[in-house]
Amino acid sequence: MEPKKYIVNKIEGEYATLQNINDGSEVFIAMALLPPNVDINTRLHWENFLYTMEE
Repeated sequence: MEPKKYIVNKIEGEYATLQNINDGSEVFIAMALLPPNVDINTRLHWENFLYTMEE
């Protein structure tokens, strides 16, 4: 699987909605799988089943 870039659009309790920056598709994912301190408009990089914050 190739790397993907997301932006956090919405946080609802224990879950976040991420939008793929390239194609606009959305992913609904548990906050426990995301890095600490993630907030709305945080940019994320996904690779090898791991999310990291972009600088």
